[in-house]
Amino acid sequence: MQKPVILSCGDPSGIGPEIAAKAWEALGTALPFVWIGDPAHLPRGTRIREIAHPAEAMAHAGQGLPVLPHPFPAAAAPGQPDPANAQAVIGAIARGVDLVMRGEGAALSTAPIHKKALKDGAGFAFPGHTEFLAHLAGGARVVMMLASPLLRVVPATIHIPLSEVPRAFTPALLRDTVRITADGLRRDFGLANPRLAVAGLNPHAGEGGAMGHEECDWIAAEIADLRAEGYAISGPLPADTMFHPAARARYDAAICAYHDQALIPIKTLDFDGGVNVTLGLPFVRTSPDHGTAYDIAGQGIANPASLIAALRMAADMGAARAEP
Repeated sequence: MQKPVILSCGDPSGIGPEIAAKAWEALGTALPFVWIGDPAHLPRGTRIREIAHPAEAMAHAGQGLPVLPHPFPAAAAPGQPDPANAQAVIGAIARGVDLVMRGEGAALSTAPIHKKALKDGAGFAFPGHTEFLAHLAGGARVVMMLASPLLRVVPATIHIPLSEVPRAFTPALLRDTVRITADGLRRDFGLANPRLAVAGLNPHAGEGGAMGHEECDWIAAEIADLRAEGYAISGPLPADTMFHPAARARYDAAICAYHDQALIPIKTLDFDGGVNVTLGLPFVRTSPDHGTAYDIAGQGIANPASLIAALRMAADMGAARAEP
């Protein structure tokens, strides 16, 4: 029997409930998914079917959004996160992880959370979703990939200040990032020999040491060693010339030194179609490539395109992982 994608509700004061309802309207039985959250937080008039087990989603997706009820202590005021709901947001994520870890869902998608709201309301100790999911998976070493039909990018360092990047971006981190990315592209995207391109840390990839020394000191040597191990890898490349169409055609994923070096190009090229993928977990996880959008929550204007893309990618990755 086909297993549904599990979607955790995210912050109910953001656009998560609205885009979940719109995604169900767009996908229906074509891609059944299960929403974990408080039914009272969904937009007024949303057709729902409360279920007790993910397997029931297939039978009910045509009549309404399949919902696994997850009670929250407070109502959801659009654009106004309530600290009273923080622990329930965290609990919905953990429940989704438990379901996919037990094989009751094909994959996990997560609606946007607001890290500060969770920290203020429940002492959330993680920089973001990615790190929390790695913790729930037993401390798995993971990488964050942003993917769309136009580009896949992996930031080697993620949610840290730019001033800390040169210390955090190390040979060991680059090796781990390359290996996890290549393994994920093989396992979940069907690429037998994925081509990877590594961006330099400095402008013009250091320009021979004139604009920075890391490329000469260790990045180029590390890439050469990885190439000798059999990886199809190039670099270090100047980040400012890596993302035009001809350059993108030469690789399957770009590995970047820091968050904005990776996210600016994909959000510029495909803001609505980008998907956040966590590679290295023992289950498939995707999410839309945007935040809670408190400024437009509750207005009925949120675009569900990124969530729809995330659900579709999760289903495809889950099917690829399930193949013998």
